[in-house]
Amino acid sequence: MEKKKYLLGYYDYTVVLTYLGMLMGFLGITLVMEMRYKDAIICLMIAGVCDMFDGAVASTKMRNRKEKNFGIQIDSLSDLISFGVLPALFVYQFNHKSYLSFAVAGVYTLCALIRLAYFNVCEEERQRVEDTARKYYQGLPVTTVVLLLPAIFLISVKFSFQLAPFVLLWLLVVTAFLFLCPVKIKKPKLLGKVGIAMMGVLELLLLLMGILGDI
Repeated sequence: MEKKKYLLGYYDYTVVLTYLGMLMGFLGITLVMEMRYKDAIICLMIAGVCDMFDGAVASTKMRNRKEKNFGIQIDSLSDLISFGVLPALFVYQFNHKSYLSFAVAGVYTLCALIRLAYFNVCEEERQRVEDTARKYYQGLPVTTVVLLLPAIFLISVKFSFQLAPFVLLWLLVVTAFLFLCPVKIKKPKLLGKVGIAMMGVLELLLLLMGILGDI
């Protein structure tokens, strides 16, 4: 019998990183609204780090079916804020709130929403028959934007790339399409994860070192 709850939801250590990642995404959104782009990018990357490790942390605890389903839902909802709304608003603001950037940002967010909802449905069904970890992504993971957006932003500011807003706009268009593209992408193994982590650390260090000045 489930213990009586005084608050809805779960608050043990398995969801701390997910909640922290969502809060970093929300902070990033507020920073974009203040045009503090460098700080917003840092929040995006911290949210990405939280997302990278939250699954590993959650797997250290024996969870019942309801706790696992809650973890799936809360992770995707957090991802929608951090890797859907935040990048979309960033590009919209960076493109001076043009009508085109508004349309692209809206479509990008919608595609991220659809992909995450579809993932939830498939993952719940998969976990009913399998206990092993997922080996393939179906479509491009929404977290890919954590590496792509900072990289283009760094290059554009460092080299005064005037077409940066336009490039960021098309980045959203392409990634939105790939979110829904029905292709299987093999999840990276340890070496691949290390490489991805090193790229992210390098980008984060460049931002923290102030290489972009007062952007």
